[in-house]
Amino acid sequence: MSDEELEPIEILELPLGDWHRACGARMVEFAGYHMPIQYEGIMAEHLWTRESAGLFDVSHMGQLMLSGDGVAEALEKLVPGDISALKEGRMRYSLLLDEDGGILDDLMVTATPMGLYVVVNGAVKWDDIGFLREHLADDITINHMDDRALLALQGPKAVDALKRVVPGVDTLFFMEAGSFLWGPKTDPEPLWISRSGYTGEDGFEISVPAAHAKALADALCAQPEVKPIGLGARDSLRLEAGLPLYGHDMNPQLDPVEANASFAISKRRRAEGGFHGAERILKSLTDGPAQKLVGFTVDGKMPVREGAPIFAQDRQVGTVTSGGFAPSVGAPIAMGYVAQAHIAVGTALEAEVRGKRVGLTVAAMPFIPHHYHRRGAAQ
Repeated sequence: MSDEELEPIEILELPLGDWHRACGARMVEFAGYHMPIQYEGIMAEHLWTRESAGLFDVSHMGQLMLSGDGVAEALEKLVPGDISALKEGRMRYSLLLDEDGGILDDLMVTATPMGLYVVVNGAVKWDDIGFLREHLADDITINHMDDRALLALQGPKAVDALKRVVPGVDTLFFMEAGSFLWGPKTDPEPLWISRSGYTGEDGFEISVPAAHAKALADALCAQPEVKPIGLGARDSLRLEAGLPLYGHDMNPQLDPVEANASFAISKRRRAEGGFHGAERILKSLTDGPAQKLVGFTVDGKMPVREGAPIFAQDRQVGTVTSGGFAPSVGAPIAMGYVAQAHIAVGTALEAEVRGKRVGLTVAAMPFIPHHYHRRGAAQ
């Protein structure tokens, strides 16, 4: 074995790495970065976010700006969403697809004056950038905005806290974004803020120059509603909200219909096709997939984790892809793939955990209601 093969892979630091440690975070390796898994405890942080406002550092994610003539139409060859219809300041969840329609990543696309602002998952951002460079025309510019941090402020009191620090953000509705000024009037700093998130709660994601991330995090945590929250609670929050985690609940072997993400295939794209894997995906929409991602409630108190096989009597019919204790539900929950014959809500199944069978019931997702601040919704 060569010295090169023995060389350890470098784990990167977030712009706020030292800040997290000063706040008492326990750090772990995730997506190639040292990241905070928890501060005072996953359960407490989870419940605080549901009741007040939690600040998450998601700077490991990739922030990209795609620009050039026809950029929306170019991206539409790789995703099943109606990107060209996006008005400035509007966002869309979509899926990056390989040539066969397998899911390479899930992502958020926002129309901005500069082009399309795309946020991709940290664990696959370099693969995504390479794939985009390979499949987009040479006249489309891909700018990896690695000089910016990304913070998420989530929870029912997030808007109260953020509007004191960044006036005007309360004018945004769910899946809207815009540029806001923050800091001293003599030298304000522009922030790009969207009303979106990954917890099922109202909240915001804030793109800030990395050099100013600590000052912004300090300003937010000075608000009585806000505490820093780690990756552990982020995972339990998203699971309760029925939101998939790429690399666990989605991967290149799965198409959007199997992944219960048909909503991401826009009406026009269903009619016109023209995206990677369109034939396979549209056929799956018509015929129904062989398997599908569903939610489960779990009998008893034992969590059912990723990888647990799912049985209908003696026959394996699926696999758990995410699972754990849900603090807001007060019980274990899970999601996973099961064969089409077993996807109906209320279907009784079993998972195998440490050689024992644990009862599962197929459940509607999300496990708790979403609380997004939607335009036109009754307040």
